[in-house]
Amino acid sequence: MTIIPRFLVPLLILGMSFFSTGAYSQLPNSDHVVIVIFENHSYDQIMGNSAAPYLNYLVSDSATALFTQSYAVTHPSQPNYLMLFSGSDQGVTNDHVPKNLPFTSPNLGAALLQAGRTFTGYSEDLPSIGFNGKSSGDYVRKHNPWVNWQGSETNGIPDKLNLPLKPFQHNYDLLPTVSFVIPNQNHNMHDGNDPERIRKADAWLKDHLDGYIQWARSNNSLFIITFDEGNHRLFHNKNESEGKENNHIFTLFVGGMVKHGSYNQKIDHFGLHRTLEEMYGLAYAGNSSTSSAINNVWK
Repeated sequence: MTIIPRFLVPLLILGMSFFSTGAYSQLPNSDHVVIVIFENHSYDQIMGNSAAPYLNYLVSDSATALFTQSYAVTHPSQPNYLMLFSGSDQGVTNDHVPKNLPFTSPNLGAALLQAGRTFTGYSEDLPSIGFNGKSSGDYVRKHNPWVNWQGSETNGIPDKLNLPLKPFQHNYDLLPTVSFVIPNQNHNMHDGNDPERIRKADAWLKDHLDGYIQWARSNNSLFIITFDEGNHRLFHNKNESEGKENNHIFTLFVGGMVKHGSYNQKIDHFGLHRTLEEMYGLAYAGNSSTSSAINNVWK
């Protein structure tokens, strides 16, 4: 039996705490992270597609990591957004407004606030700050996961952090620690038909986020683009072999701390959530506790 000297016990407890929150991780502590989520397209529909020239330009950028084995977890949209934001689908399996709101479970936004960091969600065409309705114009609630914790006394997200896109800072030093930017239904590849809807989303990304992306390349900041799910039309078409497509999606990182290349580490929304937790030493929420952080793309 090994006896631990009493003076070492506090150090051991402290060490265990560091391990439980990811504080011993080698991930960079990025000043700012901006995450954009597009809709319902598989990796092969974006990679090399002439309708997405800006996204494919980013692939070749010297500060970009492309993930060739990135996967969404499920269908339809809303559970994937919840998984990315909270490490869990919160029991939601459809796109309807969830029941038993507001949620009280751990989530990325609340964890950042509790750790003295900052968080904001920006949604294009959100009609007003803190809007809690199902839809308005081309805005839809199902793509805005943080609204489900709005007003909660436990792990709540203040309504003032549920913002339209217009207030998104162009003085990038003043951005929150982590921001989600959600395009509307006309700019997220959801509505319309290919290739036009891909072209519109690609142009929207360049027009709205290129300034931040170029700034992040030379600052301690990170840009993430990913998709909620793969081609759901093929998934639901049981008469085609492609109906069993495996939710392979397009994901890339751009930032000054990113090592350029294509990476075949298998990642999903849980792993992306855990990566953000480890960046800021946050406790693991939901299924992120059994996931792996993205750890091989950093300089």
